[in-house]
Amino acid sequence: MLKEVMMKERDAITQMIEETDKQYDTVLNLFQYCKGKLVFMGVGKSGHIGEKLAATFASLGIPSFYVHSTEAMHGDLGMIESKDIAILISNSGNTQEVVQNVEPLKRNGVATVAFTSGKDSKLANACDYVLLYPKIAEADALNLAPTVSSTLTLVLGDAIACELSARKNFRREDFYKFHPNGALGAMLKKEQK
Repeated sequence: MLKEVMMKERDAITQMIEETDKQYDTVLNLFQYCKGKLVFMGVGKSGHIGEKLAATFASLGIPSFYVHSTEAMHGDLGMIESKDIAILISNSGNTQEVVQNVEPLKRNGVATVAFTSGKDSKLANACDYVLLYPKIAEADALNLAPTVSSTLTLVLGDAIACELSARKNFRREDFYKFHPNGALGAMLKKEQK
């Protein structure tokens, strides 16, 4: 079963790579010229992926943070400014706790991006922009646990972070500014001398 699950996730990534074309260019340009921060939002496993992506984007020189979608509706929307871009993550695109944020975000002048496999979902239809990945069966025996879907979200998010970082000419010495500790920090510190 272990190999079967890994192969399902690998095959899903391969399918996403084969389907990747210019559909992401508009959103990449939007992110590149953002005057504020990229704000990742979600709940459940999508929320955990959003937290990881916000941390990756920030470490690569792209100001970012994470806001839990439920907490947003209880005051945390105040963290998000009109110059920011909200990236709302939901595999189905119909998760109520995520979708309910779109209207208040837009009312506050925030651009919204649906990050989903739900092409015709509530989230995709409500947001200003869409980052779409393929809808593929999950890797678990029940086809229920977020496995393939969370992997695709993570892989596409990481790819976007790396692309944006390269566009901004982010260098090793810049990475050290944001990551001075740990094994990476120690290695980069030696290079600074």
